[in-house]
Amino acid sequence: MIDGDEKTCILNALAYAVSELKEKMDPRLIPEVGSNIVYARKGARSPADVAGVEGRIVTLRKSVHPVGGCAFGASDHIARIVLTAMRFDPEIRSAANIRFSEPLAALLEEMSFTVCWFDREHEPPGIQTMDWGVASCCKEEVPDMIIDRGAVGKEPMIRILGPDPSSVTNTIIMLSSRITIMEI
Repeated sequence: MIDGDEKTCILNALAYAVSELKEKMDPRLIPEVGSNIVYARKGARSPADVAGVEGRIVTLRKSVHPVGGCAFGASDHIARIVLTAMRFDPEIRSAANIRFSEPLAALLEEMSFTVCWFDREHEPPGIQTMDWGVASCCKEEVPDMIIDRGAVGKEPMIRILGPDPSSVTNTIIMLSSRITIMEI
């Protein structure tokens, strides 16, 4: 159970991060499926313990547009990413997803982020992709980024991990400033 003070702090931090993304994120970083950013409470065990943006963040008229407000249980997919990462490092409580492109992946490597890749083609049957993919990347340490090139019907994606939404947002804003003239 989340106490009121912790819940308020998490939702406020997440709402501030979303406002920063709305103002400073390059909309080209938003994938076709939309983006989300999440923030888990300490000791989170389920998506209900993780706050995210209701309806995701999309591109609307060439700008960044959060569809809804911030709420606990608003994300399942990105929440599972952070929940899996937290099993390896409980301090990693925030995550977001952005569009994948080869030039963007090269930029991440150039910027000295720790990056781990997984291949959906090697996913064992009966296991959810994010649980398996994230766990396979976090065995030695939780990286800054987890990337996959997609599969049939699955969009390739970059996932950014960090201790809080401010650090994840700062990474996205930094990437946004670096791609202004780049074709992604």
